[in-house]
Amino acid sequence: MAEPAGAGTADPLGLPLELLDLFGDSFVRDPHPWLDRLRSEAPVHHDPATGLWLVSRHQDIRHVLLDTDTYLPDNAQSAVTPLPVAVMRILVRAGFRLPPALANNGTPSHPGLRRVVARFFDPRSVAAAVPAIERIARELLDELTAGATDSADPDPDLDLFGSFAQILPCRVLMELLGIHGVDPATLIAWSDASLELFWGRPTPARQLELAELVAEFHQWLAATVRGDTAPPGSFVAALAAHRLPDGTPLDVDTAVAACFFVFVAGQSTTGQLLATVLRSALAEPGVWPRAAAEPGLAEAWVEEVLRREPPVTTWRRVTARPTRLGGMELPAGAHVLLMLMGSGSDPELFPDPARMCPGRGNARRHLAFGAGRHLCPGATLARTEAAVALRAAARRLPGVRPADASAQPPMLGLLSFRAPLQVRVER
Repeated sequence: MAEPAGAGTADPLGLPLELLDLFGDSFVRDPHPWLDRLRSEAPVHHDPATGLWLVSRHQDIRHVLLDTDTYLPDNAQSAVTPLPVAVMRILVRAGFRLPPALANNGTPSHPGLRRVVARFFDPRSVAAAVPAIERIARELLDELTAGATDSADPDPDLDLFGSFAQILPCRVLMELLGIHGVDPATLIAWSDASLELFWGRPTPARQLELAELVAEFHQWLAATVRGDTAPPGSFVAALAAHRLPDGTPLDVDTAVAACFFVFVAGQSTTGQLLATVLRSALAEPGVWPRAAAEPGLAEAWVEEVLRREPPVTTWRRVTARPTRLGGMELPAGAHVLLMLMGSGSDPELFPDPARMCPGRGNARRHLAFGAGRHLCPGATLARTEAAVALRAAARRLPGVRPADASAQPPMLGLLSFRAPLQVRVER
């Protein structure tokens, strides 16, 4: 899902901001030169290619996230690339709908739905899940190393993304939410297809392929929600028991929409975080062995990655009325893109932002998980999984190094999501 090279492959320091391509190879490979320029030259910049207003300073992004009366979440899950009629037919036949539920919900139903989700991901629940996370991590690493031992290649490379970082959060999520009867690889394929269809720039032919997978995902979610097989205490059972502010039961479409968001965020974006954490720890001298032995280092490294290289790079809002932001006048209905990744490198808040400094005092002031009423309810789980994954991998594979330190891995380059699609190591 890496995007092809385009106009953005030239040095961004020598190009006007109007040539910024949010899907271009230059931006996907290293967005920081562009983000630095946006913050210093045009902190609220209208992007003619997408029609979005790009907001890049930490204080402005935080202001937008907290002002929920002026900046609405209605467009948070809208397709970035318009969906052709043929694609819409596939989705309509599957009954696909995404009514306001979580990330795209600014209605009075949001607090109650958020509480349902938060009960499964609060600090106490996550702490109780740590033994299961550690067990799954060990099992996956054992399978990975056993497969390498059985290989005909005497010194095979290992990919810590496809066989570890991508699968770990999916299996953890299935255990936490009581999901059964579906293969993790299938859930991952459905979730990744959803991200690419709604946040990518796929060709029309690719959109048709993705729509078939998204339709399957939605139909499975709908059947799961409508069925009576959800175990007591499971996430689906909790949604079935939920009541809206007026006392009516939660409708199926909204319950499916809540599941859709939780499943995508809980596995795909967390897997992207794990991949970035592992790759960056391998690349930084001394971090890998320290993560295996030094208490707290894995957690501190995860926090720095969230600050500098978060998997969720942007998020959208739409203005409810005319407003002024960062010196610019925005009309009602303006679509705003919050550059979350850039906010974590704002020198007004983070000194020497390009340097990875685990343990920096204000690291948690980044906005990788948002802020305010839409703060990601799975933040504690994502942090915990990433730290457990780094520590477990560093202990199980103490002598590994990047398979080709000079090579750039293929990258996921969607509007709001960025991560390496390979973490290849050699022993």
